[in-house]
Amino acid sequence: MGSEIKYISICLTFLMLAPFSADTFAARGPKNLHAGAVYVLTNQTSNTVAAFRRNANGMLTPAGEFPTGGAGNPTPQPPDPTTDPLASQGALIISHGNRFLLAVNAGSNEISVLKIKKNDLELIDVVSSGGVRPISLTLHDDLLYVLNEGGTPNITGFEVGEDGTLTPLAGSTRPLIDGAAADPAQIGFSHDGDLLVVTDKSGNRLNTYTINDDGLPSPPIDNTSNGMTPFGFAFNNAGTLVVSEAFGGAANQSAASSYDAAEDGTLSVISESVPNSQTASCWVVIPNNGKTAFVSNTGSGTISSYRINPSDGSLTLLNATAADTGMGSAPIDMALSNNSRILFVLLGGSQSVASFRVWKNGNLTPVDTAGGLPVGAQGIAAK
Repeated sequence: MGSEIKYISICLTFLMLAPFSADTFAARGPKNLHAGAVYVLTNQTSNTVAAFRRNANGMLTPAGEFPTGGAGNPTPQPPDPTTDPLASQGALIISHGNRFLLAVNAGSNEISVLKIKKNDLELIDVVSSGGVRPISLTLHDDLLYVLNEGGTPNITGFEVGEDGTLTPLAGSTRPLIDGAAADPAQIGFSHDGDLLVVTDKSGNRLNTYTINDDGLPSPPIDNTSNGMTPFGFAFNNAGTLVVSEAFGGAANQSAASSYDAAEDGTLSVISESVPNSQTASCWVVIPNNGKTAFVSNTGSGTISSYRINPSDGSLTLLNATAADTGMGSAPIDMALSNNSRILFVLLGGSQSVASFRVWKNGNLTPVDTAGGLPVGAQGIAAK
């Protein structure tokens, strides 16, 4: 009995002396970048990656900027003069195992690799992108592909070494269907790595490439987009491809479509354009469960959510305004935490990152906003 009283007394003393509640303990940020972080590509002439520590609740703390060793390209791009300089998804990605960050340097035509350390990022490698104005990256195992948007657009592959260094993959460069007239936005692997997809905004096309055992792509396969101005996309773990459709930025006309991908690279429409009554739907992310897709609407200052039917991949609009980031905020790139419980959104209009709690019903609850980013920042990755 005496030992029990002594134990209770110790516990009560600890609770009285403790300066933080249980909720406060949960809200405290991680001690290092390995424990949880969000990264944004500043895309400046002297390019850097801005790091933010984050906790389990999505609270953000700035952790410094780290050079990529290359030059970004914050030059204004139509139709928006300030918030969408690269007009792409996937300018900054994080490797499997959260060991490396891979970034485009659109101004110097290079790709950079930075190693994620406890308190900083270490520049590992800077290589030519194999083209002009790289804007998007995708990674499957140790195979990296870049989308070069300038000049005559192309895709080019690299092998990623154990130490993070990049080796160009001979024979991997391929054009897009529309050649010099193409206006691509994103490159991405399917989950199994057997297919590459590239969206072409001006041509309203989805270029696909099958990947052989040597990591080399086929010639481009022409797939017509169901809706106008296909921009961002994501695959869920069942292989359904969800593509945003900006419809040229026309007010309240945006939508999303879903596709099934065959082994030969042809895409079959599952759900034709499912409207969300928003403007300029551009970026797409899908949580780990594969049942929901979030689409950022840059012109409306909102984020929409869609349900992905697990049986057939069809889309249903859940909430046209799952989150309202405000007119002029210009939500662009998005990234999910490893467990998909927190969504991080880069707001091009306010040069900040907003975090949201993700709910199973497709709703989002605001958590935090961290600012201080330069005009022209584009590209976000999280762990």
